[in-house]
Amino acid sequence: MKTDFTHPQPAVQWDILGAGFQESALLERPGTRGGAPGGWWGGALDVEGLASHSVGLVGQAVAELSAGRCELRSGPSHLAAGFESFRHLKIAGRTVQAFAPLSGFFPTARGWIRTHANYPHHERALLDAMNASGPEQLATAFAQSEAFEAQERIVAAGGIAAAVRSRKQWLDEPQAQPAAAGPWAQFELSAMPETGVWRFHPESRLPLEGLKILDFTRVIAGPTASRTLALLGAQVLRVDGPRIPELPDQHIDTGFAKRSTVLDLATVPGLAAVHELLAQADAVILGYRPGALETLGLSAESLRERYPQLVIAQLCAWGFAGPWASRRGFDSIVQAATGIADAYRTPGGKPGALPVQGLDYAAGYGIAAAVIALLRARTERQRTGTVRFSLARTAQALFDFGRPAAPAVELGTPATARRESGYGMLDYALPPFELNGAQLDYPQAPTRYGTDQPAWA
Repeated sequence: MKTDFTHPQPAVQWDILGAGFQESALLERPGTRGGAPGGWWGGALDVEGLASHSVGLVGQAVAELSAGRCELRSGPSHLAAGFESFRHLKIAGRTVQAFAPLSGFFPTARGWIRTHANYPHHERALLDAMNASGPEQLATAFAQSEAFEAQERIVAAGGIAAAVRSRKQWLDEPQAQPAAAGPWAQFELSAMPETGVWRFHPESRLPLEGLKILDFTRVIAGPTASRTLALLGAQVLRVDGPRIPELPDQHIDTGFAKRSTVLDLATVPGLAAVHELLAQADAVILGYRPGALETLGLSAESLRERYPQLVIAQLCAWGFAGPWASRRGFDSIVQAATGIADAYRTPGGKPGALPVQGLDYAAGYGIAAAVIALLRARTERQRTGTVRFSLARTAQALFDFGRPAAPAVELGTPATARRESGYGMLDYALPPFELNGAQLDYPQAPTRYGTDQPAWA
């Protein structure tokens, strides 16, 4: 069964072009025309609605950019696979593991805590903060601590953790209001000089051919956005620093259709290379914490002033204001803090999690849609701008969807493909899109991490 998520029924409008002009159907629940998409994962919250909504935004944005020439569609099975691509990935026959042993829920003397220790430096910070040398000692240390106290100790040490809160507990805390303030996608528009910029070409095979995007993101949400834009024809170059490499499996999963380079932005040559890339780029996606790039002159404000033609997308965990704005966070940690883990508790009382990394993927597809919409604004109205997303605001959006839709939908087997790569044979789920009736596939396998030249092809 195919469900057209391209032209949903208008409900709440997403004003991306400023006063007097609204993209009339870009923030709606896809599938409301012709029936709701239904549920397939199950659980306390309508993750399916959030998923179909965010994927539908990409189709809507592409249709409007191309004046209806490009139609993206997605059925439930492909859409679901787009939100759990990591589970479908095999690298040289090996199934990948989403979480490291020390990433998970731990009971404390008062309440539960969720940790994230997938990256080695975060694991070290976690163990150091709790004076532990391994899993058993860590569990003992948590059993002798309170969840909120342990949370702050870990954060102070540079680690990542969150005490599990109920929804009411989260909403009563000072960081909750700024984290959930404003619309899901927060746009700021500005006029730009009438200079030559990228435009959609009707004769192109893919709608974003010729577009240049610089990708400063990690893990899932931002890389999913850039992977989606690359799928649609954009040339995407991901830039990482030399000190904290991306996890190999994570890079492979989100690295399809993109190139990868490593630059030391703390050096004069590295920073100069980035500015050479930015001078020719159409868009940049920033996934670092607010303030992290300011000392390098790469904040959104600095980029806007130096490169007025640039479309800028920003992503963070906890929002761009409030006491937690600069705090580290991942999807699972935001779930724990905002009440999602509490909503998914097991019958035995242990906190649970969404069936997929729904906050990450929804934000990723939302960013891709927002970038495309801003590109249209740039070519049609000589206005460019910045869009901001956060995982905490995405959690708010998920709660706004409420309970899962009915009736339930039985998922079929998603389409998969095999491809040789520098990492061996890759088995992977195809993207969740058909373009004008043809199933899309990534044009190339992920390149070896950091091995591409810092230059536009």
